[in-house]
Amino acid sequence: MTMTEIPSWGWLLLFAGATIIAVLAFIAGRLLAQLKQQRQAQQQVDAKRDKHVVESVITIAMAMEQGQCELSEGALRIAVLLDHHSSASASDYTARYPAIHDMYERIKHMPTHAARKQLPKAEIRAMDREREGYERELEQALVAEARALVKAFRSL
Repeated sequence: MTMTEIPSWGWLLLFAGATIIAVLAFIAGRLLAQLKQQRQAQQQVDAKRDKHVVESVITIAMAMEQGQCELSEGALRIAVLLDHHSSASASDYTARYPAIHDMYERIKHMPTHAARKQLPKAEIRAMDREREGYERELEQALVAEARALVKAFRSL
């Protein structure tokens, strides 16, 4: 069968098929462009979050190093921030900063803010003594890790 022998309904089917393929290709192209825009927007959000995390870690670590905040509070905050940094899965912060994560694990169960205020004063004092004991035990390592964090995160 030659081109001239194709019936008119066959040409109509070929045209319809080509039109459908063209429309689907156009839709796929638009979806790929939207996906690219979404990825770029997500990368910008991630970069902004990482910048905030880096600045916060540096500020808290410097405060720990200079004695401007309690070591336990700084360790608690830094451990949470490090978990939110984009390189958390690639960089094993738990292994790199073991004292900070040790302190975090020891005190993460202790209530804070409003929950702490609702506890009896004797219980609060007992938790404070426990926390302060951990701070004395880990002080040198925590301060050393705070210095290391400042140095490492300033280069990011």
